[in-house]
Amino acid sequence: MRVFTTVKDLKNYVQSKREFSFKIGFVPTMGALHLGHISLVDKCLKDNDLAIVSIFVNPTQFNNSDDLDNYPRTLERDVELLKKTSKNIIVFAPSAKNLYNGAPKSIKYDFNGLENEMEGKYRLGHFNGVGTVLKFLFEAVMPNRAYLGEKDFQQLQIVKKLVEIEKFPIEIVGCEIYRESDGLAYSSRNERLTKLQRSEAKIIFETLLKVKNKFGIKNVATLNEMVSQVFENHKLFELEYFEIANVENLKTARDIDASKKYRAFIAVFADKVRLIDNIALN
Repeated sequence: MRVFTTVKDLKNYVQSKREFSFKIGFVPTMGALHLGHISLVDKCLKDNDLAIVSIFVNPTQFNNSDDLDNYPRTLERDVELLKKTSKNIIVFAPSAKNLYNGAPKSIKYDFNGLENEMEGKYRLGHFNGVGTVLKFLFEAVMPNRAYLGEKDFQQLQIVKKLVEIEKFPIEIVGCEIYRESDGLAYSSRNERLTKLQRSEAKIIFETLLKVKNKFGIKNVATLNEMVSQVFENHKLFELEYFEIANVENLKTARDIDASKKYRAFIAVFADKVRLIDNIALN
């Protein structure tokens, strides 16, 4: 398996493959790979001649320095996991200085308000960091398609907007959330949960399922209160936010319009570990 650490070397390699009309698929990750990532890679391999997986912990999308410092970095293990998946995978693991061509610094984007909802309210500057790193990654890889999971649904919508803004000829493919046997969405952060927290974390998805089952029967205010009560009564987890939002613009729903699509979004803390999830409601 080839591992590239510089933009120049990767670009040269990709160009050599494009001469043979290879279709290039791309899976951007921050490493600490798990089966959720592998499900994206499998889809990427199925659709393309070559899959490129980036492993880069992006400093500009962390508004919490402790979260950045504690984010797991497991490059050797990640490469071994990818080797077992397929020989048609290229790993791109640049330094921050090389990818950003200097000191990492965010570009300020206007994502038509998508960046101001939910995660944007609690992680200031986060989506500027996401947009910036993906701009540089897309320019390095220039894939035909890029694959992102729906667990970060807001990020997925913002990446689609980024491609529109930057006029990248890239198809963004959203992939279903890959879950553990008890429903917890796969996440690199799950590794930081204690044994007790991990065993009880299923409550996040169970709560989303209850909301889905009652959606259209109970009004939005009642559903919001129901979720608040669940976490007020569960001392291992602190609810940061729960919102039912319009899929198209991610605006918080107050009333339901039967002609529109909605998702429920949630973020909780288990001590210092932050977990997010979402579910389609209709």
